[in-house]
Amino acid sequence: MSWTKIAAAGAAALGAVAAHDLTQRKHAILRNFPVVGHLRFTLERFGPELRQYIVTSNDEERPFSRDQRRWVYASSKGENTYVGFGTDNDVERSTGYPVVKHRTFAGPGAATAPHAEEGVRLPMGKVLGGPRDRAKAFRPGSIVNISGMSFGSLSGNAVEALNRGAEMAGCLQNTGEGGLSPYHRNGGDLVFQIGTAYFGCRDAEGRFDLARLQDLVASAPVRALEIKLSQGAKPGLGGMLPGAKVSPQIAEIRGIPEGRDCASPSRHTAFSDTDSMLDFVELLAAETGLPVGIKSAVGDLTFWDELVTLMTARDRGVDFVNIDGGEGGTGAAPLVFSDSVAYPFRIGFTEVYKRFARAGMQDEVAFLGGGKLGLTENAVVALALGLDGIHVGREAMLAIGCIQAQKCHADTCPTGVATQDPWLTRGLDPELKSVRAATYVRSLRRDLLKVAEAVGVVHPALIGPDDVDLVDGTRSAVTLREAYGYEPGWGLPSPELASTVEDLVLGRLPDDPHPAVAR
Repeated sequence: MSWTKIAAAGAAALGAVAAHDLTQRKHAILRNFPVVGHLRFTLERFGPELRQYIVTSNDEERPFSRDQRRWVYASSKGENTYVGFGTDNDVERSTGYPVVKHRTFAGPGAATAPHAEEGVRLPMGKVLGGPRDRAKAFRPGSIVNISGMSFGSLSGNAVEALNRGAEMAGCLQNTGEGGLSPYHRNGGDLVFQIGTAYFGCRDAEGRFDLARLQDLVASAPVRALEIKLSQGAKPGLGGMLPGAKVSPQIAEIRGIPEGRDCASPSRHTAFSDTDSMLDFVELLAAETGLPVGIKSAVGDLTFWDELVTLMTARDRGVDFVNIDGGEGGTGAAPLVFSDSVAYPFRIGFTEVYKRFARAGMQDEVAFLGGGKLGLTENAVVALALGLDGIHVGREAMLAIGCIQAQKCHADTCPTGVATQDPWLTRGLDPELKSVRAATYVRSLRRDLLKVAEAVGVVHPALIGPDDVDLVDGTRSAVTLREAYGYEPGWGLPSPELASTVEDLVLGRLPDDPHPAVAR
């Protein structure tokens, strides 16, 4: 009798659904195919998950393939990252496939041990603020650092995990443009990012407030300031934090209304052109003593021409340039901005680098960058092109639990990384995940050092554009130098700086006047 009632109730429910589908006018597929038409919406909703785990091959999915995610997960857990039976990349038909050219004999001082230790010391070669004699110039203790991801975009637990991990790994964490939250104050050294809305250093009207900035940097371990001009996720658009993620705490930190979309302006109001931007840079450096740099995606190159021309006088200038590739993207953005605005990292970076190199200023500026550079092969190419420091964003998110659900914009991140939902964020344990963040950074540094060993140099910054080829299937290959129009000497540090890098790695500079943050 009970089964009959259950069947009757089920039939009644299906009848009600069918009646609703037949009479509604919003969805043609439901009106034409009542009940069964819902299957289409179910498959659409769960399609990404089905493709991610069942349908796609190991090297097919984007933005990060299964192999790439597996490598980050294994690295963050300290597990075996080796693979067997050869590559499953389609090398025979790939275009622009990077190949590192190992050397038979190692150069002086290059590592030859069977395995580099996980905790290897791998400082950045250049001193941030050194060439411009900033009062608080310093040499970062890690060539790998955590990119700008705001509290708001990420949960408090995620930010705390990354900050604790940065402290363990001896690397820097960029705050992102959302201000400096309590979750950033767990021991890790910081780069404070100044965005177009001036969160954390703005007055009641949203204008830049120098006094607030000075108070903020005095209250936290801020080692450098970064002026964000644009970012790879949405270049030229300004930041966007959906209202669903604007919690009371975020509203208080940013000085914005709770529960409403937070759209940062597309451009700064504290300066209006390249000349006034350099005045702003020098003001910040003079008043705080900190190195000051800029972060930008690359589009129209007029700005970079103007910047290099103005800096040739040597009286004003940025201490570092952080290039964000158009393929980057921890933030929510319209599809066209994610897909088609700003150059990919390699094109954007090389165009900027060549302008500084032609002016003979490549050693006076530290070059940082992000855009899927947390994968070893991409990082090696970037370093060979002249990058000094690697910024990791989405890879760091993967290390603390992100599964590439691509729900960052919807406040429904199932792993608690990119959401403000208390029920979801409680699943992310900052203490446990901080260890994974630190282990991932150490693992990437170890792999970079192993590649440097294969090339026969002591530090990955000494890998040059002649050491990597871009291969066109099994037909031809060109060096990075040829592909990007580099002149001899470009992409490598000067002999003096190269010697300093070697001394740092080999421990011949115990009394470094510029203290590193490595631990």
